Formats: sequence, structure tokens, C-alpha cells
Amino acid sequence: MFGSLRERNYRLYAGGQIVSLIGTWMQRVAQDWLVLELSGKSPVALGIAAALQFIPTLVLSLWAGVLADRMDKRKLLMVVQACMGLCALVLGLLDVTGLARLWQVYLFCLVLGCFSAIETPVRQSFVVEMVGRNHVTNAVALNSMTFNLARIVGPAIAGFLITKIDTGWVFLGNFVSFAAVLMGLFLMDPWRLHRVEPVPRSRGQLMAGLRYVRRRSDLVVLLALVFLVSTFGVTFFTTLAVAAANVFGQGADGYGLLSTMLAIGTLAGAVLAARRSTRGRPRLRLLFGSALVFGVLEVLLGAMPTYSAFALMLIPIGVLVITFLNTANSTVQLSVNPTVRGRVMGLYMLVLLGGTPLGGPLTGWLAEQFGGRSPFIVGGIVSVAAAVLCALALARSGGVALPRFVVSRRRRGGV
Repeated sequence: MFGSLRERNYRLYAGGQIVSLIGTWMQRVAQDWLVLELSGKSPVALGIAAALQFIPTLVLSLWAGVLADRMDKRKLLMVVQACMGLCALVLGLLDVTGLARLWQVYLFCLVLGCFSAIETPVRQSFVVEMVGRNHVTNAVALNSMTFNLARIVGPAIAGFLITKIDTGWVFLGNFVSFAAVLMGLFLMDPWRLHRVEPVPRSRGQLMAGLRYVRRRSDLVVLLALVFLVSTFGVTFFTTLAVAAANVFGQGADGYGLLSTMLAIGTLAGAVLAARRSTRGRPRLRLLFGSALVFGVLEVLLGAMPTYSAFALMLIPIGVLVITFLNTANSTVQLSVNPTVRGRVMGLYMLVLLGGTPLGGPLTGWLAEQFGGRSPFIVGGIVSVAAAVLCALALARSGGVALPRFVVSRRRRGGV
């Protein structure tokens, strides 16, 4: 279950990440709450902030994949992490001095989005170099455990600090936390990394990566599923704050609790994924099944009558979210040629996060027009439809086996 931790480089990375990610989750909660305060609790403003943070993914993630295949990933990560820390410092100073304005927060969302669009594909493809191919699935699962443990602690700390000393000091705390991940990357032994020979610089490398994916129908279907579920279903960065403030009348601590409950579920899902990682490559039926059940539960979430019932429903939803995302990530990494892994992961992160500029404002508009519950219901319906249609498409190409009752119905013309 913890096989990847035998690698010293990965231990350094994981230790630094958990400290830094706690700070990152603190900042995400503080940023959402600051936007709500500066905008008069506008769901659309929150959607715009989310969109600005993810718009750079549309432009930069594919090129970041090219950089990941060409350059030293460890050094590139150190530069980008340092820049993200400086952004937290400047935003924190503006906030504690009372100079922060909504347009400034929007600007920092855009700048942070640029650095994140570069960092994420590089970090994802760096996993293989730290642990080797045999431990990729386990390392992805442990990364999720680290991420979601921080997701439990960070929002809880942020909710408390926002209530006691306001949002500005939360941003400054995140700045300090970046020292941990930078130290972990610095102390790594480069000679113990499982490196792939860098791809020589040449023209057309981005298009070559896209052509590689286009020739793989299984990858095309998988990426389509990830795009639809992440864009319309996994919209909790925007929708939880709206639900807390506008549906249930909660404050910052209430929003922090919702984020924590979701994180408890995703942490449990990550633990289960780490246990499954000892059994070999993920199964595609797990991928499509988790997307389907997630969609059903999200529709039910939108119908929960009380704050307590809503919060408790977030736990099984978190399990399904992380099961789906971990299975998709591991499947992509293990099924591509190492020489194009950076570019494929850049495309993967594009479809995973690039839909947020569409999904963020859309969920904000739905919440404003039809109430804070509507984004969950619509997102769940889209996720169910995507799981069914993509599974049928892949089954036709022989990529996944359908349950027997579905096959028999198709033969009789029932599907």
C-alpha cells in the first residue's frame, strides 16, 4: 500500500507536498471567501474567479507537456513553485493592508492559473521519474492521499483563521508553506531518478503528441469522459461556497466544513485506491462505473433538504470522485509511450481543468437563476450520460466489456 515510499526521492517530495498543500487549500478557501466578500456574495463573481484561474490551462498546458518532455522536470518544478509562493505573498500583503480589490483578486487568479497550468503536467509526468513504472499507480494513489489529507486540514484551519483574523494572514501562511516543497525538491538525489532521455528540441512536437492521441481511440474516449465529468460534475470549488452561503445560510466556517467533508470522502477513496494499486493496472469498468455512480449521487446531493444531510452526502461523493480521477490518471500514464508522456499528460490536464472556464460561469449562472442546488443536479445528469455513452463507444471498439444484461439487450435491439 505504501510501496512508493521506499524511494527516498518520493519521500522527500511527499513530505514537502503535504505541508505545501495544506497552505494551498487554506488559500483556496480564503480566496473564495474574499471574492464573496468583495462582490456582495455574488455566485457569478465566484464563477469568474474560478474561470480566470483555469483559463491559462487552455493555452499553456499542452506547451507545458512539451517542456516536460524536453527539460529537467525537477528544476522546472522548483522555479514554478517559487513563483506561486510569491503570488501568495503579494496577495496576502494587499489583503492585510486593506488594499485588496476584486479586480486584483481576479488578476492574481489569472497569474496563478498560468503557473498552475505549467506546473501540473510537469508534476504529473514527474511521478514516473521518482518511483519507476511499476509503482506509478501506487504513487498516484499516495499523491491523492496527501492531497486529500491536506484538503481536510487546510479548509478547517482556513475557516477558523478567517473567522478570527481574516483572509489576508491565510495567504501569507500559504507563502510560508512553499518552503517545504522547495526544500524537498532541492534535497532529491538526481542520480536516483528513473529518468527518460529528454526529447531533442524540434519543430512539430506538440502536433506529434496530438496525432499520437488521435490514433488511439481508447485515449480519445477516456479523455472525453474526463472532460465531461470534470467540467459539469466536479464543480465543487464554485458550488460548495454558493451552497453554504446562499442555500443554507452558513458562514466561512460552514463552507470550510463542507470542504472538509468532501475531503474526508476523497481521502477514503485515495486509501482504497492505494490498496487496489497492489493488484496491477486499473480496470476500465472501475473507471466508467465510478463516473456513473458519482453522477447518481450528485443528483441526490442537490436534493438534500438540510445542511447536515448535504454535508454527509459529500463523503461518498468524495470517494467516487477520487476513484474516478485516480483510475483515469493511472490508466493514461501506463498506456502511453514514455517519450510522449509529458505531452499526453498536458492534454489530460487540459481536458481535466480546461473546462472550468466554461463550467465555472455556467454553474454560477445556474445557481443565480435556478437556485444553489441546480448545479449539482445538472452536473450529476451530465456525468451519468457521459459514463453510459463513453462506455458504449469504447465497447464497440473492444476496449471495455459491458455487463451481460446490457449485451443481451443490445442484441435484441433494446439499447
